[in-house]
Amino acid sequence: MSGILRAFDGKIPTVASTAFVADTAVLIGDVTIEEGASIWYGVVLRGDIAPIVVHCNANVQDNVVGHVDSGIPLIVGEGATVGHSAVLHGCTIGHHAMVGMHATVLTGATVGDEAVVAAAALVPENRVVPARSLSMGVPARAVRSLADEEIQELHRQAQDYARLAVMSMANSEHKQP
Repeated sequence: MSGILRAFDGKIPTVASTAFVADTAVLIGDVTIEEGASIWYGVVLRGDIAPIVVHCNANVQDNVVGHVDSGIPLIVGEGATVGHSAVLHGCTIGHHAMVGMHATVLTGATVGDEAVVAAAALVPENRVVPARSLSMGVPARAVRSLADEEIQELHRQAQDYARLAVMSMANSEHKQP
């Protein structure tokens, strides 16, 4: 499955050969999807005025919207999980971090490595979510540190999505771009 790839201002999305992009995902402009990453159904990643990079083995789940701000990229770290229907805008998601379903992370915000933003939380502009913490609420606030078992679960979930992406590519009638 190759998704819908659209050039913008002379920039064309690039997708690694081992990445999975669902056929209803839309990638626009300066978007890079690295090895083993997965972009699921209904995702829109619009890199029109700054780049978007989804690093190795990250998963961006169904109906996520990712956009940028002028000169402010969107970065999704290695092994990160972005839950269904989340909104990411010009922010940085750390390695093996998780953004929960329907959560919003706004311009200039940083979610630390191995941190969790709870479902439906709102991370305001320029806020930093500490590494290895759980943040929740509107606006999101760190409520506690994550236990080692919870950190292991973040890594396991990313591995599960990587396996699911491989299975999806194997069962697809389409070829990757």
